[in-house]
Amino acid sequence: MPTIRVPSSSGAYQVQCARGILARTGALIARLEDLSGVFVVSSPNVWVPWGGVLASRLRGLRRERVILIDDGEPGKNLSTVEAIARALHQAGADRSSAIVALGGGVVGDVAGFVAATYLRGVRLVQVPTTLVAQVDSAIGGKTGVNLPEGKNLIGAFYSPKIVIADPETLQTLPHRQYRSGLYEVIKYGIIADAELFGFLERHMLALLRRDPAALGWVIPRCIRIKANVAAKDEREKGLREILNFGHTLGHALEAATNYRRFLHGEAIGWGMQAATLMGLASGRLREPEAERMMRLIASVGPLPGLGGIRATSLRAIVAGDKKARAGCVRWVLPRRVGKVERGIELPWKLVARTFAELPAMAAKARN
Repeated sequence: MPTIRVPSSSGAYQVQCARGILARTGALIARLEDLSGVFVVSSPNVWVPWGGVLASRLRGLRRERVILIDDGEPGKNLSTVEAIARALHQAGADRSSAIVALGGGVVGDVAGFVAATYLRGVRLVQVPTTLVAQVDSAIGGKTGVNLPEGKNLIGAFYSPKIVIADPETLQTLPHRQYRSGLYEVIKYGIIADAELFGFLERHMLALLRRDPAALGWVIPRCIRIKANVAAKDEREKGLREILNFGHTLGHALEAATNYRRFLHGEAIGWGMQAATLMGLASGRLREPEAERMMRLIASVGPLPGLGGIRATSLRAIVAGDKKARAGCVRWVLPRRVGKVERGIELPWKLVARTFAELPAMAAKARN
């Protein structure tokens, strides 16, 4: 069973990743000292297939309440945070309580922000049930919610006490949601791991079938990359910016469409393709490398279209991104497979031209 240690300023924690480990959730949570009660935050979509399994494993612990929220991006807001906090207060949650986030990235981000702020901090256990959450959002301590002006503009760095990732939970994901997570997996290959990238080129069909062996190789490898980067730059002051490859434009696409057209990973898929083309156009990336990246991203499947989205509407959103400096957008662009460059400023004309050419270039990569 892979156990990955993640250093943190608030104390190191472990990511336990193995098939069937959800059955050990109660025993792992019971290791927390002075635990007064357990409060589960989940969503109806996740609670129906997996809530019974989790509840049965929490017997013997004081499971005080299950709080179900909307796990779509439109529900990732301060109103949801307030609703959870009030439910915790009404149920008697105190500073010795633990919040268990059972779900995907939205549930983990929202529950994590509540854990960071309720009573100025209660313990957090992440139980990610989507691919994007297992390889990315549940690790590293970033929590947050959206504003109408942009994604994750309100948040906190707050590390969990433990992360429990069970690949079996991926079997109940709708195929579109599962595919969405594969874009984050590809991101790790491009930014840090040429061997992972090559594995994805050879085994994408197996991953699309949710092959246990392929997932068993990929998921822990991605977690180790995220853990290594987050440990070196916990507060996103430097190196951790590489994890935003594809996210600057991707987040803008989500915001420009009111979080209703794209799943998160789908927006990142477009963002990675745009960043690849910008790397090529700015002379940082060789054409054969760009073609490999575009082909691998396209191999995951079709993305929702970009129709009706104007580059001018994206400009203000990316300028207001939390990673911008004095209104200057800082792009992460690839140099080669396994290596990216961060903090790049580009003329908006190049960005706009790339966005205009993006649909045609993406279609070419699919053929």
